[in-house]
Amino acid sequence: QVQFVESGGGLVQPGDSLTLSCVAAGFTVNGYNVAWFRQAPGKEREGISCIYNEHTYYADTAKGRFTMSRDNVKNTMYLHMNSLKPEDTAVYYCATNLRWGPWADYRGWARWGQGIQVTVSS
Repeated sequence: QVQFVESGGGLVQPGDSLTLSCVAAGFTVNGYNVAWFRQAPGKEREGISCIYNEHTYYADTAKGRFTMSRDNVKNTMYLHMNSLKPEDTAVYYCATNLRWGPWADYRGWARWGQGIQVTVSS
């Protein structure tokens, strides 16, 4: 059974950094396409970053500030976030198993973590 355990969220101030972790069970992160999404209140879930066939992709909103990585030994994927802004406030999700469509479309992903809250506020 595919499962994720997300951690690392919380309340930070604008300009701070934060690293989200997503520990996988039931599959190896090294062997699958994996991604991070986020969803702000009243908005659609949006793709932040994806590792797809060994290439890493970023949404424009994440380029230059966020870095996605994975540790194959720990079977964990990470999202390192720098220079956080209030508009980064959202519930962040990890995902795997892209079945169809562009990676940034949440509807194409089959497996999801439970989500973790990130709040950026002074």
